[in-house]
Amino acid sequence: MVDPIWARASIITWSQRLLDSFHHWTGQELLAREGTVSEQARLLFSAPFVVVSHGMETDPILNYGNRVALDLWEMTWEQLTRTPSRQTAEPVNQEERAGMLQLVEEQGHFDRYRGVRISATGQRFLVEAAIVWNVMDEQGKRVGQAATFSRWTRLP
Repeated sequence: MVDPIWARASIITWSQRLLDSFHHWTGQELLAREGTVSEQARLLFSAPFVVVSHGMETDPILNYGNRVALDLWEMTWEQLTRTPSRQTAEPVNQEERAGMLQLVEEQGHFDRYRGVRISATGQRFLVEAAIVWNVMDEQGKRVGQAATFSRWTRLP
């Protein structure tokens, strides 16, 4: 039997980076930090809100999406983790998205983000009140960016 996504050592480590970095930049917890790091990874993966992130490649590739993110973007884990982050926005919205990510890079985080995103099947949805933050490793080096939100509206 294959381990669940959240039980993989690399995902447990990344989950801790997501949680630690969110707290660092916002002063808040993304979720209750109870139990082992493995349990926290499971809780993050099954949280009732979106958590998605990408790495630091020249054209950043998504490297994490919890169950709600996978469902919203209509992708499997394997599809998501091969997808350039920019492809989650329609081409017309990519410049606005790039500007917001640059702001996050400079300031550490940004809340109240609002924008249209697109799923793998072309379903458009409006994201509201998203928080985007820099993900740091254990030495404080930036290793990615992440976003969370719980409000979205499917568009025609």
